[in-house]
Amino acid sequence: MKKIEHIGIAVRDLNSSNELFRALFGKAHYKIEAVDSENVNTSFFKVGPNKIELLEATSPSSPIAKFIEKRGEGIHHIAFEVKDILKEMKRLESEGFRLLNEKPKRGADNKLVCFIHPKSANGVLIELCQSIQDADL
Repeated sequence: MKKIEHIGIAVRDLNSSNELFRALFGKAHYKIEAVDSENVNTSFFKVGPNKIELLEATSPSSPIAKFIEKRGEGIHHIAFEVKDILKEMKRLESEGFRLLNEKPKRGADNKLVCFIHPKSANGVLIELCQSIQDADL
């Protein structure tokens, strides 16, 4: 793994959360993006070298809607940038981690993503991500 790519935060209302985090960080988000495959709208903030992703459900069946219903708003996942997502998925599976995706899928911010089940990572949902332009699929 190369670095923490971003921290994902589940929110009920993207507009009001964008205002809250704008006030917190002292600057506005730099991008809003819909990820239809996950039924979410996302918003990204840059804080120093780090990114924060806000996630708002667009459907009651969305993983984010279910997360908020069960746990409330808050940190949803930590994403790590990887050099080769397929290789990293194989490595982690061989180490006993339970992957939530059989193959990478398209995520926000022009990334391929795969999630590791929180039950195999001390209760933390981990996202692996690789820039699509760097992928050799």
